[in-house]
Amino acid sequence: MSSIELTPSQKNILRTLTTLHKESEDTIKGEDIAEQVDRNPGTIRNQMQSLKALQLVEGVPGPKGGYKPTATAYEALEIQQMDDPASVPLTHEGEDAEDVIVEEIDLSSVHHPELCRAEVHIQGAIDAFHEDDSVTVGPTPLSKLKIEGSVDGKDDTDNILILRIDDMVAPAEEPAH
Repeated sequence: MSSIELTPSQKNILRTLTTLHKESEDTIKGEDIAEQVDRNPGTIRNQMQSLKALQLVEGVPGPKGGYKPTATAYEALEIQQMDDPASVPLTHEGEDAEDVIVEEIDLSSVHHPELCRAEVHIQGAIDAFHEDDSVTVGPTPLSKLKIEGSVDGKDDTDNILILRIDDMVAPAEEPAH
């Protein structure tokens, strides 16, 4: 698979398109994307032309038209499309975070607990998360890993929440004989 290099702006627009498309399963108007990414609709139209040339979006003409992401768009963003993904709960400030999917959890510096961070890769909007907000991720399907922490930063381009870990538990189970 060839890797497509996108600018941060293109990534942001494409990620917004895939998120909105997942929610509605319909074509997405440029104005809706512009509103989400806080850009001018003309800028979005120009960016969409380059994304169409890269075969990442499909333009649908007409009054009910708009844009749809192609399968290549998901590959370029490294978003896994699954019919029935395992659900990993995520709570934000004690409330269940709706419309987000936890894709991946990367742990750094596990041998230095005070420096340990979790990078939580998310599908969906992360603009509601702010520094020092409390977040709980898990339990994960197999290991039942549960991470509690607070937002230390976020990468809006790649949809990653960086958590300072306060507690991490993966309960040991008795082996089944």
